[in-house]
Amino acid sequence: MDHPAPHPPARTEAGFDRFGPVVPDRPIIISVPHAGREYPSELLAQARVRRQQLQRLEDRWADLLVHPLIARGFTVVVASAPRALIDLNRHEREIDPAMLVGVPRDAALQSSAKLRGGLGLIPRRMVGAHELWHKPMAWGEAQRRIATIHRPYHVELARLMTAARDAHGHAILIDLHSMPPLPPPAAGQTSPGIVLGDRFGRSASTRLMTLAADVAAGHGIVAAQNHPYAGDHLIERHGRPANGLHAIQIEVDRSLYLDDALDQPGSGLARMQGIITAMVEALANELPRAHYALAAE
Repeated sequence: MDHPAPHPPARTEAGFDRFGPVVPDRPIIISVPHAGREYPSELLAQARVRRQQLQRLEDRWADLLVHPLIARGFTVVVASAPRALIDLNRHEREIDPAMLVGVPRDAALQSSAKLRGGLGLIPRRMVGAHELWHKPMAWGEAQRRIATIHRPYHVELARLMTAARDAHGHAILIDLHSMPPLPPPAAGQTSPGIVLGDRFGRSASTRLMTLAADVAAGHGIVAAQNHPYAGDHLIERHGRPANGLHAIQIEVDRSLYLDDALDQPGSGLARMQGIITAMVEALANELPRAHYALAAE
């Protein structure tokens, strides 16, 4: 059973839906890159594992957290392609060569810790599933997925960020994810319910990170910063604070909005929707420090 958004998308592409205006009426763009649930039959036929195991790669129902923001007219980009097909939060060259056949000799692939753990651009394995696919993928199929899903998603985000900055003087990308419950950082301390990432200050103003953490604390949620998740390719690619382009990753503990099995929306969904909405609306009304200085000149 799916849960449709409160409004139909303004634009639908092969791998994503965009909600809200083409020129954002606030300096905020929201991205939900791991919420895709549209599994092509060909993909399922290639899998060694059942669909339920591939779904473990999802940020399960994370798109529901932004439904109130869609209803308020924010510009939101939600992936429809599942992460098992292609991971929008990885570089397009972050591919395990052992997964491919027909790779050109001059192909410039790159490695990473995530890729070595099985979670590159095309996920290869995860806990409980040593190999996800029956056989290696043709190089041409990998390039097709990049050209039709990965690149258009990032082109759309870049266009929206530029449009927002041109209209409002700066732009803030919120990249929304969900995470497994974290252990307490120390005995007697509360586990973080949210982790904010800005690539250790490289993708966003510290002022914005502090504000987001303060809003979470005001709602009784501990927000860690950059540990254990500092953000990945998406905010690194689109966050350029010196150019008025800020990008923050938000990871939300799945147990706070899903049921006990972490599979379906749970009783905490409405509360977490309210917290994410409050956080985003606060950021929408906040100017990064550089813009305060410019305004005073």
